[in-house]
Order: sequence, then structure tokens, then C-alpha cells
Amino acid sequence: MDRMPLEKREITNSRLVLGCMGLGGSWDKSPLSEKDEYIAEKAIDAALSIGISMFDHADIYKMGKSETVFGKILKGRPDLRGKITLQSKCGIHFPEGDLPGRYDFSRKHILQSVDGILSRLETDYLDILLLHRPDPLIEPEEVAEAFQTLKQSGKVRNFGVSNMTAAQIKFLQSYTSSPLIVNQLEMSLKRIDWLEQGVLVNQKAGTSINFADGIMEHCRLEDIQIQAWAPMAYGLYSGGPTDDATQAELKTKELVQKMAGEKNSTAEAIILGWLMRHPARIQPVIGTSNAERITNCQDAAKIADSMTREEWYSLYVSTRGVKLP
Repeated sequence: MDRMPLEKREITNSRLVLGCMGLGGSWDKSPLSEKDEYIAEKAIDAALSIGISMFDHADIYKMGKSETVFGKILKGRPDLRGKITLQSKCGIHFPEGDLPGRYDFSRKHILQSVDGILSRLETDYLDILLLHRPDPLIEPEEVAEAFQTLKQSGKVRNFGVSNMTAAQIKFLQSYTSSPLIVNQLEMSLKRIDWLEQGVLVNQKAGTSINFADGIMEHCRLEDIQIQAWAPMAYGLYSGGPTDDATQAELKTKELVQKMAGEKNSTAEAIILGWLMRHPARIQPVIGTSNAERITNCQDAAKIADSMTREEWYSLYVSTRGVKLP
């Protein structure tokens, strides 16, 4: 199979990304504990041990503490920064006082956010900055100015987006000379509307699909790296609670376990390998902070490269009880 878009751009060849939203303790402003630092370091080392060299952050994760705890580890291990790819996101305000939760792609907010991100991560630059969720009040000229300032200052080397449609990407790209090289979307065996948007064209079942048309095709045409958040569906098919699972989901879990046994691998590797088998060269962002679950993902690339068309379709058909053709 072809290389990932990020690999083509010589940014990283890490087939998986460790999402750091689980690091940093609780979702409040309480101080970091020694336990928080221990869990973070174990997670980072587990990721590195299976070849993950890319780490995904956002300025809102654990109220900034995810970046802070990661930065503490970087500061104590200065040789690590040159061996990894760091990505973070900005553009979301939590509610505060009388102010509502809101999105913010203003030039001022983007620049201030990056300064905060770099300070917490204890680094001079980000490899990639993503805009977290679409801001309906976006002024694309302001975003372009912010990107240019960040690029010229050396604070950010590359830019991308998260949760955006093809039309939104095209619109923003028309204002900035910096290529948008990533789009991060929720994708998993449970969240398959990104597939069914195309599969169910001209079928009655397709009228209920809520996924903007053309995202996959546009990203592939423009070599935009598609990254999948929540790729393991919060553990649904790999050991998580199944009290509310549908019959189709339970059937898929059984099939995942069966494949894992046949391939002498793990459920996590099968689930991720299924996503990575897609020719868009999807890059999963695994969100667990559990070191054991991270290492369970180590065969994902091998599974992706060896998964047959029939195996891939077996999982796809089972997850929604779809009958093809």
C-alpha cells in the first residue's frame, strides 16, 4: 500500500498516534499529582516501545493539564523532543462565568493559544497545529494571518483541521498559503457513516446518514492525512462494557475476538487494522492512557497490511447487520 500523506511530506512515519487527552488526571484545575505523572510517563514509554512517535494534544484536554504533564516529562528527557512529532489543537473555549462555551478562530485567540500550548509542553515549536472544531464566525483572513505569523516565527511548522467538511477545508485553504495537511474525524467500527455516505448512494438507507459528502475523496485527492479519533469505539469491541450493545455490535465483538485468535494478535490490533486497511491510509489516534492497552495495539500496522478484502468486509457488514450487495 501507499505511504501515509504525513509520511509523503516527511513529517512522520508513525502509523499510530497516541492521543493524550487521557493524561493529566481529572477535568478540573486541581494540581497534578505524582500518580498523574507516573501514568503519563508509562503511557508515553508504552507508545514509544511499539513504534509510536506521534502525540496528539489539545489546549483544552484536562483543562491544559494533559499538555502540562507531557511537558514535565519532556523537560526531564530533553533528548526526546527531536525523536517525536507533536500535534495540538486550539479553538474551543469552555463556559466561564456568564460566558457560554464557544469556538474561536480569531487571530488573537489562535496566537494566544499557541503560546500557552508551547509553554505547557515545554517546547519551542509544534510540528502540527489543528483548528479543533468549526467556528461559524470564522474570518478566514484572520486565520491566514495567524498561520503566517506562527510559521514565520517558527512556532508552528504545519497546519490542519479537525472535524471539518471538504467544503470548509477548501474555503479555508483558499485564504492561506500554508497547506492544510490533516483532518481529524471520529471513525471506528461503530462510527461508520464515513463509509456508508458512499456505499449507500441511491439507497433508501442512505437518507439517514449524517456525514458530509466528499470528505474522504477530497482528503485523498489533496494528500490530507485523515486521522481517526475514538478509533476503538471506547472499548466496545475489545473488552469494554456491553450492557447497551446491540446484537450487531455483540456479533462484531465476537468476530473481532475470533480474528484476533486466528492471527495470534489482540482485539485492539484487529479494530485499528480494519481502519488502517482503508486506502486513505487512515492514522488512528488511540485515546487510552492504559499502558497495557497501548501495547495491545502494536500489531495494528501488520494486521492492516495483511487483512484481506473479505476479512475487511466481514467486519464492516457485521457491525451494522448490513447485507451486501
